[in-house]
Formats: sequence, structure tokens, C-alpha cells
Amino acid sequence: MKLRRRLGTLDVALVTIGGVIGSGIFRTPSVVARDLGTPVAILGAWVLGGLISLLGALVLGELAARRPLDGGLYAYLRDAFHPALAFVFGWMLLFIAMSGGAASAAIAFAGYAAPVLGIVSTPESLGALAIAAVLLFTAINALGVRAGANTQNGFMIAKILAFALFIVLALAAPHAPSVSVAAAPQPSLGLLGVAMLPVLFSYLGWGPGTYVSAEIRDPVRSLPRGLALGVLGVTAIYVAINAVLIHALGIAGLAATTTPIADVARVAFGPIAQRIVGAVVALSLLGFVSNQLLTAPRVYYQMGVDGLFFRAFAKLDPRTGAPIVAIIIQAIIVITLTVSRSYDQLLNYITSADFLFLMLAGVALFVIRARDARDSAPPPYMKVPFHPYSTALFTAIAFSIVAGALYKAPTDTLIGWGIIASGLPVYAIFSARKRARSESVD
Repeated sequence: MKLRRRLGTLDVALVTIGGVIGSGIFRTPSVVARDLGTPVAILGAWVLGGLISLLGALVLGELAARRPLDGGLYAYLRDAFHPALAFVFGWMLLFIAMSGGAASAAIAFAGYAAPVLGIVSTPESLGALAIAAVLLFTAINALGVRAGANTQNGFMIAKILAFALFIVLALAAPHAPSVSVAAAPQPSLGLLGVAMLPVLFSYLGWGPGTYVSAEIRDPVRSLPRGLALGVLGVTAIYVAINAVLIHALGIAGLAATTTPIADVARVAFGPIAQRIVGAVVALSLLGFVSNQLLTAPRVYYQMGVDGLFFRAFAKLDPRTGAPIVAIIIQAIIVITLTVSRSYDQLLNYITSADFLFLMLAGVALFVIRARDARDSAPPPYMKVPFHPYSTALFTAIAFSIVAGALYKAPTDTLIGWGIIASGLPVYAIFSARKRARSESVD
């Protein structure tokens, strides 16, 4: 029994948008404004972040066109390098990126949703609300990929409409009172590099669209198209939001606040602004939780199919076709992190861990291209424009982010790498078991 192919290009695009837009856009515009200080530099940084993300999405798109394999990036790494590297990528998703990201988003959702719902904010009530969100999406995703994708798509459409409404109202709203702050430094390449870190953090998350490749009707065409459309959609939203923030608050006002969207909403909506912004942020975070619980279990399922993880992970529900065990295990880990709050430190190096494997995706494209040229393979459906220069540029950018994280937060980064490396002994155990089963059959 295999996963059922029920998704199309629009589903991939919305999954991509859902994997990117979380809480970052509500905080980072003010950080970027403080670093750069002029409208052209600020908007240029957000456009550049979108172009870098688009380039990475095109790298994954060509890998999908050349290797339409189940498991997405997990499978590309396995095919280009070694199953051990693919395994530790899945291990990283399970214990750092996807579980930690979903746990933090669930807790943040509870914090924003409680006042909107009229719930008294206590540690117990917030924890219960966060766990309820995780359990809700676990149940929905257990009904199958179509149910999970429909829910994800519904949240994304609502989120896009909410942002569109905010942009329109922000353009019509009167300007917020001017704020006096110290003059921003003149933009420079050094300051642009510093500002790009929060920008790229806000764009991070366009890779999970590949994880559901086994459930896409035509992955060779739909995955590249969906990834590109998703990143372009996010870029349009981010640039438009920053443009209206500059319009409504001015550079000084944007740089001085830590809640720019709330400030604009307060001018536009008055006393109810806090509830409106809280509802929009909660909606955004809820969609992000849904995205993580939809996509990541498909990687663990493929690890089970490959015989490199527990066999139960490869079992599908005969009625829904969903990898129930993988979904439940993911939910258990997310809830554990949510309750223990131990995910706080994990979040410090999610970005470096993700970009480590995105860097390897760029290297993988060089490896697979060379292999296909040697084997005289037919040309793929799509190619990365201006390869090898563009692919090398993306790989170098990803490397610089990983190196920057190591320089800025060496302890957290090394702990993250330690968690990733801890998957190697686990891989060795399952690999030995796989060989033993193969030898017994022979």
C-alpha cells in the first residue's frame, strides 16, 4: 500500500506559503528598519530575501524534476550522497526543526488566542490551548492528506485575505504619531548582511513542500511550479506589508516599535486593534502548526519504507491512506516539547540546522547533474536558470548563514549539530537490521 496522490500545484504552493509565514513577519520588519534606515534599502532587503528563497526553491524544483522520489529532500540527499545523511536529515526534522517549530508555534498561538477567546492567561490554560491545537491537527491529518491539505489550504487562504485586508486598511489609515529616534546608520554591505539574517529567518520554511512528493499527482511538474509560486506569493506579501508599514509609521516609527503591525492596526481600528491583531497572529501560527504536522510525518514514513526506521512508521491506515504512526509520534514529541518548554534552546539553532541541509541540497544538484550527464539521462522538465553560477551562489549563501550562526552562537549551534550527529548510531542500528533481514531472505 502506498501514499495516495491527491495533491496538485495549488496545494504545493499553499503548503509552501504555510511553511514560511509564521510569526517572523510580525516582528522582523522593525529589526530590518533599524539596521538599514531607508525605504529603498529595507524593501530591497525583503526583495533580495525572496530572490534567495526563490533560488533555493528552484534548486529543489530541479532536484524534484530529475528525481521525482518519495520523501522530497530526504530522498534527494539519499540519492546524491548516502542513506546515512538522509537519515540524519529526517532525525533533525523529528527532534529539532519540525517538532521544535510546531511546539513553539503552538505555545505562541495560545498566548495570542487566549485574550481573543476570553480565556484567562495562566500557564495551565495556555498549555491546554496549545496541546488542544496540536491534537486537533493530529486528528485532521490522520483523516488523510486531502483532509490535512484542505485544512491547511483553508487557513492559508484566510491568512492571505487577512494580510490583504491589513494592507488596504494600512494604506487608508492615518499616519501614526511620529516617533523620535536616533538616526539610523547609512546602509552598507555589512549592515545589509546583518539585516538579511532576520529576513531569511522570516522566509525559512519553503522546503516542506517536497516532503509530500509521494502524494502529488504529477511531482515532476507540480513540485517546481508549486514551490516557485509559493515563494513568489510570500515575497509579494512580505514586500507589500513592509511598504505599508513604512507608509503608515515612517522609518523612525517602524524602527522604534517591536509591534509594527499592531501599531498600524491600532491607528486603523482603535481600541479593538489588539484583538484583531491577536486573531490574525493566532491564525498565522495555527496555520503553521497545521503545516508542520501535515508535512514532516511523510519523511518519517519514507524512512520506515526504506527500512531505516521503525517498520510501524511505514504503515498506512487502510481507510485514509495516512501514515498514522508517523503522525502520532510527531504529535507526541511536539506535545512533550510544548509541556516541557525545552524547545526554547532548540529554536536558537533551527535556522542553522535547516540551512545546513539546504546547503547540501545545492551540492546535491551538482552531484546529480554530473551523474545524469555521465549516464546520458534525458533533460529534466525544468532547470535552475544560470546554473552553475546561481546554484553555487545559493550554496555559498546557505554556507555563510551556517558559518554565521556558528560564529554568533557557537554553543547552541554545536548542540544542534550534536543532536543531528546523535542520529548516526541510530542509523547504524537500523542499517544493520536491514542488512540482517536481507541476508536471511537470501
